[in-house]
Parts: sequence; structure tokens; C-alpha cells
Amino acid sequence: MTDKSKLAFRELERSITAALETYSNVHRGTGHHSMVSTGLYEQSRELVLDYLDLPPEKYTVIFCSPRRTGKFTGNLKPGSFRVITGEETGLPLGVQAVAVQKKHLPEGTPFESGGGTARLMASGWVIWDKAPDKFEAGTPAIINVIAFAKALTLLKSSGPGLFHVEDKEKCAVADILYRDETDGLTGRELLEKLRATRIGIETQVPTTAGWTRYVNLDNSASTPTFTPVWDAVRRTWRLAPETHRELIAEVGKICAGMLHAPPDTYEVIFTSNTTEAINLAAENLKRDPDTGTETVIVSSLLEHSSNDLPWRQVTSHPLIRLNIDKEGFTDLIQLEKVLAEYNRDGIHGNQRIKLVAISGASNVLGVCNDPEAIGRIVHRYGARLLVDAAQLVAHRKVDISGFDIDYLAFSAHKVYAPFGSGALIVRKALLHFNPQEMEAIRKSGEENPGGITALGKIFHLMGRIGMEVIIREEQALHHHALSELSKIKGFKGYGIKDPDAPSFSCKAGVIVFDFKNMFSNKLAQELAIRGGIGVRFGCHCAHILIKKLVGVGPFFERFQWLIATLFTSVRFPGLTRVSLGMENSREDVDTLVRVLKQIGNGKQPDKIRSDTQGQKDELTREKVVQSMNEYVEEAGRRVFTDMRQVTC
Repeated sequence: MTDKSKLAFRELERSITAALETYSNVHRGTGHHSMVSTGLYEQSRELVLDYLDLPPEKYTVIFCSPRRTGKFTGNLKPGSFRVITGEETGLPLGVQAVAVQKKHLPEGTPFESGGGTARLMASGWVIWDKAPDKFEAGTPAIINVIAFAKALTLLKSSGPGLFHVEDKEKCAVADILYRDETDGLTGRELLEKLRATRIGIETQVPTTAGWTRYVNLDNSASTPTFTPVWDAVRRTWRLAPETHRELIAEVGKICAGMLHAPPDTYEVIFTSNTTEAINLAAENLKRDPDTGTETVIVSSLLEHSSNDLPWRQVTSHPLIRLNIDKEGFTDLIQLEKVLAEYNRDGIHGNQRIKLVAISGASNVLGVCNDPEAIGRIVHRYGARLLVDAAQLVAHRKVDISGFDIDYLAFSAHKVYAPFGSGALIVRKALLHFNPQEMEAIRKSGEENPGGITALGKIFHLMGRIGMEVIIREEQALHHHALSELSKIKGFKGYGIKDPDAPSFSCKAGVIVFDFKNMFSNKLAQELAIRGGIGVRFGCHCAHILIKKLVGVGPFFERFQWLIATLFTSVRFPGLTRVSLGMENSREDVDTLVRVLKQIGNGKQPDKIRSDTQGQKDELTREKVVQSMNEYVEEAGRRVFTDMRQVTC
């Protein structure tokens, strides 16, 4: 490897470390880190256009997995777009960029749907978001996109071939996946050690209380990562392709072991995220052999749009949504009733329920359904079971074989590995793609060996900690949070409200709430400004459930459709969400409680005096907002440094 290539890799790794220090999900948060990640992600689009010398007023950029690129460009007019592949950058990121003329963007339903593609939806209609979000279903590979854009800036300033290195490093797979600074530790001792390595753990952000440690309470949207995981990724980027293949095979075994999916019964197919995995299952359902019956799909009111919208696009198949009880659990009595009506008694003519697609855990209420009980009911009546496990695998033990699950979909970015990978684990012989199609499907997911390695690494670490330890730690923290929050005047929680209720053991660390009749976006902003706290607000890509919780009836729902159609910038009622992970501490929860009490008591944001360049300056709320914007701009400069000054 030449000195120039070594320098390029070091600079890329420096940039991505900086991006990870302020990592969050994009577009739908008000915390400092969501603002930073959103800014970096949108700046990445600009850098792609700059690399291609295309005018931003005429072009936009859609980031895709390799397979999505083919599906998207197949709907575009020839000559209206340009594609940059991972091969062009020389980095195995699993990301491609499609620069397309805005006037030629497809109208109507996107080619894949899911989280982020819809602005507003109800049971019977969808208002799609604008481009580019409309075409980027699910949480994008944010960090990989930033690395992709950074690589382009390096190539533009220093010439081609920086990352196309003939003598790429070789390393034993075991060294990357199974050895690191935590060697010899297990259980809670390992958990504490891992927490201390969280990238960005000491990051300071501006608030009305001065510069303070950022508090991430948005783990249901996306999770930060740890140094051993990032080290495994950056080492993978430098490896030869034959080692990539070994890593991918080994991670497949790790996933199968962690999730109890025997390799003689199940296969692991890597994707870019949960949404892509569920879209793959939906596409497969269209190819099921014709049995002379009409296929019916069952889901529930709990579902994230990634486990709702793809099934709507299986246009010939009716969709039944199961009700939920007052705590939020799916109604299993209704499930058995409809299965018996359709599949045993034939009450609905030749219609048969072929698939039940259910959330393992709700991203809104945190309730964990009983997949074992659901699996028994579903298979008793000859249907198949798909579990959306995006919110489940980081927080509960999953036994795919024991629960008799046919399809399980999840994302690595919900499991402390935010490098653009996910998986569909499926019972063998259920997929109906031909060999060429299956090869393309597998190749697309496996073009991101770094993301796959990250997933294998964190699963290995979690296995050594033990899911029992993780559950116990998270439940204790969740109990403390719900107990303290429920004491605050003006707090109104939804779902399971009593931390001492028997059902609390079936609830992951997600708390969704109203507070003092404040709009959720305003409350989220106040939490950020006053306490440096990152939460999520709005409808959480679960519009049907949120509208049920806040009491939006049929009349107001129709009114929403009219207003959303006429006024595209209007916000609708939503809820604020706090979501805990194994990286959180009691101090994080206490900060949230303190700041909410301050807001609830009607106190104005504290004014403090800070020493800025030797001069005393009063820090007001308005100045904090200005400082937040400056913080975002400075983070962008740290990541996307002008390398023409560095490499010359």
C-alpha cells in the first residue's frame, strides 16, 4: 500500500470517527446529534453532485443499496441519471449514489416503501413524501453514505485509485470478530467495559445550563456504537476480498447461533436494513405458487410503516389489521378467530390467510408480543409467520426455531452497529426467486462486508454479556424512568404505565408520552436546548397507532388528509418518545426527569454566564439555538475537511 493510500485511509477513518461521535438518526429528531447527522447526510448529496459536476438546482441524489439502484433506475428515463458505485470509490460500503434530474423523478408510489417514504398515512390511503426521502425506504446507511461522500472528496482532490489497493491487508477472521480490548470479560463486567468505549460518550453540547454531556435517549431510532465494533469495521475496509467472503460466512454463523436459527433449516440473507428485508419478503409473496385461492395478509395496529406499506404494495392481497388491548399487545383471540374463519371454516370463500406479519416489539409502546404463542396459532391454521424484529433483537432473546418463525427481519443499526446492514432470516425453500435473482439479492447485501462484520462483532459481544444481563439492566433503568416520570405533573404516558404491573416484564425500554399539551416537536426541542437530550417526536412511522392513541377519529383523519394535501409544511399531533438501550445510565434518566420538571414548573430556561474568549457573556435560549447551529456547522467541517490542504 502506498503512502498516499495509507494517508487516505487514515483520513477517512478520522472523519468517520468524528461522524460517529455525533451519530443519530436523520430527519425526524431535534437533538444536537440528529441535527448533525442530518446535516452530514444532506451534505453528502451535495458532495456527490460536486464530484460529478452536476448543478444542484437540476439534480438530486438518491442513495441506494446495489439492488435498489437497479430497481430505481429501471423506472427512470435513459440519460436522466448517473450512478456512482462502490467499485468506483474502491471501498466496500454497499452504497451507490444515483444523481437524477429532478424533473424526471417518478411520480406516484415509490418502487419500495417503508419508514420515511410516507408523509402521512391511514388504513386506506397514503400521502407519499417528497424526493429524495420518498425513494430511500427505511433508515439509510448514514455512516456508510458519509464515508462514500468523504471518499469522493479525497478522490477528487488527490486522484483516482486511492482505495483500489492491490496489496490490501490480510488478517485472520477470528482476530477481527473474536479478539479485542475486552478479551476475558463476560457478563456485567463486560457490559460496563463496553459502555465506557461508546464512541462520543463524553461529547459536550451547548445548552442553557452551559456545555454539557449529550444524552442519547433515542435508541429505538438508531443506536450509537462502541470502539471494538468500529475497529472491526475499519479493519474490514482494508482487507482483501477473499477475507471479506470469510467474514461474511462467519457472521452468518454468528447470526444463526445468536438467534437460534439452525443452518439446516434457515438461511441468512444480508440486506441494507429491516425495510429492505420486509420488501424482499413481500416481493417473494407475489411469487408464491398459485393454489387457486386468494391470499390474505394479517398484520396489526402496532406496525411500523416498514411492516405495513410493503404489504399494501402486494396489491392483489387484502390486508387485515388486528386490534390491540389497552396496554398495546396484539389481540391473539382475534388472531385465532380470523385464522379459523379464513383457513379452517372457509367463511370468506376462496380467501386464505397465507402470512401473518407482526412486530416483535413496538417502536411506540415498547410492548413485546409473544412470538411463541403467535407462532403456535399461525401454524395451527396453516399460515406462515413473519416477525419484524427491528426493536426486538437488541433487547430480548430471540429463538427463531423455538418460536416457529418463518421470516425474521432486523437492522444492525438498532443493535449498536450503524453501518448499513440488516438481515432477512428465512426458512429454507420459502423463497421463489430464480438462481440469478438470488445471486443478485445476496451480492447486494454482501457488498457491505464492514456493516456485516459490525453486526457479527456486536452479536458476539452481546452473547458474552448474556441477554439475561442486558434485559435485567435495561428493565431496572426502565423501571426507574417510568416511576420517576409518572410523578411529574403534566406527564401522560401511553400503554403500560405501571412499572410494577406483571406485564411490565414484557415491555422494552420505550416510553411514549404527552406533556403539558405541548406539541411533541416543541417539547423535543426544549429537552435538547435545556438538557442536551436527544429524543424522537411525531408519529414514529406508526401513523395508524399514534392516531388511535391520541384519539384521531375518522372525521379528523379525513380532515388531516385534506390539510396535508393543501399545506405540505403543516405538522400534525404526535407524541414524544424516550427509548433506552444498554448504553444508557441512571444519570441519563435523571437528567431527563430534572429537565421535564423544569419545563413542567413553567420555569424559563436558566441563564448562565460563560467565559468566552476572556469576556463574560450571558447565554440565553436564543444564543443556545445559535450555538446549536454553529455546533452542527463545526461538526460538518470536522468530517468533511478540504483534503486539498491535507494531502498536498
